[in-house]
This record gives sequence, structure tokens and C-alpha cells, in this order.
Amino acid sequence: MLGCIRKLKSELTAPVQYHLPLGEQTVNLNQYIGKSIKLTHTGNIYCLNCNKKTKKSFSQGYCFGCMRKLAACDMCIMKPETCHHHLGTCREPQWGEDNCMIAHYVYLANTSGLKVGITRHSQVPTRWIDQGATQALPIFKVKTRLISGLVEIALAEFIADKTNWRALLKGNNEPLDLQAKAAELKPLIEEKLADIKLQFGEDAVESLDETVVDLSFPVTQYPEKIKSFNFDKDPLVSGVLEGIKGQYLIFDTGVINIRKFTSYECEFEAL
Repeated sequence: MLGCIRKLKSELTAPVQYHLPLGEQTVNLNQYIGKSIKLTHTGNIYCLNCNKKTKKSFSQGYCFGCMRKLAACDMCIMKPETCHHHLGTCREPQWGEDNCMIAHYVYLANTSGLKVGITRHSQVPTRWIDQGATQALPIFKVKTRLISGLVEIALAEFIADKTNWRALLKGNNEPLDLQAKAAELKPLIEEKLADIKLQFGEDAVESLDETVVDLSFPVTQYPEKIKSFNFDKDPLVSGVLEGIKGQYLIFDTGVINIRKFTSYECEFEAL
């Protein structure tokens, strides 16, 4: 089976169900856990947007030209607090309307520890699965991506806003009382929230009282030592598939972040 790989698709079941997009086909990966599989990179990379062949992938799957012109590749995607749509300088104003000027959630998650994150309302629970979170709790609903970034920055003064991927792949953390953590954190940013509402309106931020979402991943064995595969250095990834967590395939021989190699043409084989 041959095609360009895309980020893993997932379904929130117990455990999470994973599918690997490979060109026009998809591979149900859960059925291969405990079995030997092989992914071979052909050396070809085709841009996720224009399908042009490119020697190097930028911003997880794009050619250099598309990376420079697409709003989805702008710096404000990584740093939402720098959104400049309201200044009239968005690379693609309609894309910004459809993806950034819409409701977002600020959430707490248990990944490699307690962290804060943001996501579009349409990306729940996909975002939590992609991050390998074993627990997640939306704590605020906000009007735009820009506002979600401002709230995240306020919370990041007290908790992490990044995941340690190596710790993530060493196993699951002990469960956390995310509702209790939220109750501790919300009063700490009251002044910042008041400033945000003063600037963007009283309805800019809505505090939520939700239930915790628990997630489990199809992993039979976590690695004791982590070796990371890289298609740019070695075109062959093979071994017994021992699990999947976040966007990582966990083999008895090492791990690979599938999302990192979006648009790489690969052949999938069950051995």
C-alpha cells in the first residue's frame, strides 16, 4: 500500500481507534498492534496544499512557497496571542474567519503532567487525543483564537503549556483531579480575565463547569529507552507495533511521530 501519509485520524473509543491515511486509502492500525509492520519512505514529498514535489517539508507537510503564503502556516498559529486578523493583515482573511474568529476552548490536560492548552470547538476531542492526554477538561469557552491565546498565557504563569514528549512515551501519569486544579487556577487569573473582557466584551470569556474526559490509548508496552525514527535520515521504519499514543507509533525498535512526516510518500507493509 503506497501513498503520502497524513496525521493519524482517531476516534474516541476505549481505547482510542487509530487510522493511518495513506494517499486515498486508510489503514486501521489497531489491528496491527502486536504484529510486525514496515513503513518505507520512497524519498518523495508532495506538498499538502499544492501537491507539488518538494525536497523538504515545511510546517509539517508544505512546500516552501505554500508555507510562506498560507495562513495555516503563519506564526500566529503557534502563538495565537499574536493573531493579526483584526489589523487586516491576515494572509487569508476568509480562512481566518473560518478557523480563528470562532469559538475556542481553553482546557487543562494530563499529558506528561498538568498542562494548559487551547483548541477550536470543532477539534474536541481530537486535539486531546493528538497530544496523548489521558484526561482533559475544558475550563473556558472564548470567542476567538486570539482571546484563547491571551487566557492561555495567563494560565501558563502557573502551569506548563507544553508536553514533554519523552515523558509522554514512558507511560501514563497518575490521574489528576482536574476540576480541583481548575478551581485553584481560575481565581489566580481573575484580573487578567477582567482586562480581556474590558477589551473584547463581557461575553469574550465564559467560565465552564464540565466533567473530565478520560482517554485510554492502545499501548501494550511503553519503551524503556526512547529511540526516535526519522525518515530524513533513514527511509525504513520497522518492528513490532507495541502501541499508539498521541501521534506516535511505538515499536519495539523505536518511535515515530507520524504528524512530523505529513506528505512523505511511504509504502506500508504488514510482515
